[in-house]
Amino acid sequence: MAQTNMPWINHPGFYIREEMEAREWLQRDLAFILGCKEQVVTMILNGKRGVSPEMAKAFGHAFDVPAEFFANLQKAYDLSRAEEPEPDVAVRATLQSRYPLREMIKRGWIEESDAALLKAQLARFFDVSSPDQIPYLAHAAKKTSYEEREITPEQLAWLFRVKQIAKSISVPKYSEGSLRESLARLKTLLYAPEEACHAPRILMECGVRFVIVETLPKSKIDGVCFWLDAHSPVIGMSIRFDRIDNFWFVLRHEIDHVLRQHGQEEEVVDAELEGDRAGVAAFLPTEERMANAAAADFCVPQPKLDSFIARKRPFFYEKDVLAFSRILNVHPGLVVGQMQRRLDRWDYLRKYQVKIRHAVLPGAIADGWGQVLPFSL
Repeated sequence: MAQTNMPWINHPGFYIREEMEAREWLQRDLAFILGCKEQVVTMILNGKRGVSPEMAKAFGHAFDVPAEFFANLQKAYDLSRAEEPEPDVAVRATLQSRYPLREMIKRGWIEESDAALLKAQLARFFDVSSPDQIPYLAHAAKKTSYEEREITPEQLAWLFRVKQIAKSISVPKYSEGSLRESLARLKTLLYAPEEACHAPRILMECGVRFVIVETLPKSKIDGVCFWLDAHSPVIGMSIRFDRIDNFWFVLRHEIDHVLRQHGQEEEVVDAELEGDRAGVAAFLPTEERMANAAAADFCVPQPKLDSFIARKRPFFYEKDVLAFSRILNVHPGLVVGQMQRRLDRWDYLRKYQVKIRHAVLPGAIADGWGQVLPFSL
């Protein structure tokens, strides 16, 4: 390590000697005043010993100046003599401040290495030709479309992991007709959480690459739709909320994007797909409102839900919800999820919003939750 070159910063002893000369004090005089051995004063004056906080206070009283004066002299001197840290420290700090670097290493997306190799790995991960082109880094020449669309670094890292995995998947040629026909098959899976294990295979048979990647901290991402080329759609999901209603809503939402050929020019990234953002409010983009409407109707046909709510208002008893679910042949959790949004009662019958991840992952191409897919950069 290199040492800082600051020869103009002297040891505190230099300034203490000046104060002594101004007062015409000898070393033994100062030792007497401080109540210490003359050898201690000699070592400080010769730069052989530092000024401790206690000695700084003692010198302050002796020379009638603030103790901080001597403490700061010692601090400045120590810093001037301290070795410079490796350049990797600053680079790692920059990378970690932009991306969840440690989490990406932990998840096996990139390997822990020196700063130069880390930057090279990130460049390959984000499919750019040089580290200078990595989105969100301070030295990037210009904003990327991801930054302009306010896709966060955490979301971007998740998105590119989905891309990385999707490129390695082999599926039959995509057929829009097959995907539309598959909706009826998927609909038959809604009555029990365990049936969701068939969903990945059904999508793959239609030529849709379906990838599940565990969400990164702070990303709040639920799903994504994009195309590797004009004939290769990809659906990525995080199963951020391990609930049966959320899984099917997000999945049908992304399927709608594929059917409408959204995401061909740039990825459709769906984050915080809940509450008003899962509805048809005017503030949402048109394509999101259409996908939300299709997803809601898939989970629970909306005209039937309208009728149920109108007939049962203002009392929505649990037994009525269960009976309604049986009529629709869907799990009660899907009805509950839709009713919570309609009624703005997010605690309503939450016990029916059962977990589903355990059923989906075994039949899916999934990365996360302790499982790392082997992709080398």
